[in-house]
Amino acid sequence: MNKVIGYTSGVYDMFHIGHLNILKKAKEQCDYLIVGVSTDEVVENNKNKKPIIPFDQRSLIVEAIKYVDLVIPQDRYDIEGKIETVIKYKVNKLFVGSDWKGTQKWKKIESELSKIGCEVVYLPHTDGISSTILRNKIESD
Repeated sequence: MNKVIGYTSGVYDMFHIGHLNILKKAKEQCDYLIVGVSTDEVVENNKNKKPIIPFDQRSLIVEAIKYVDLVIPQDRYDIEGKIETVIKYKVNKLFVGSDWKGTQKWKKIESELSKIGCEVVYLPHTDGISSTILRNKIESD
């Protein structure tokens, strides 16, 4: 039987239960889980905000999670970057939160990845928690 290699990515700023849920559910569906942690530059350029926790610390936090086999920097936020990662690491399944399902961007990613034998798997989003919610709470307190 072939080993299933999974991949997911995120910012993982202010690591919370939603992050843990995604990593746990992803690991349940693969033998080896690779996690891309967005670099500070990628976050600043694509989300127009600076992470509260620097990249090197976020990477160390994610690396310490028992469901994670390998942490790599996510230094691109585009479809080509995802395709490059899938090919380089021989990824069979790419995991993403269900809140992205049906969006234009992810329909295109699904289509492109299916051409190279990688399935996109949507995992349940944890409602009521996000780094943005935490950031807003900190700023209002």
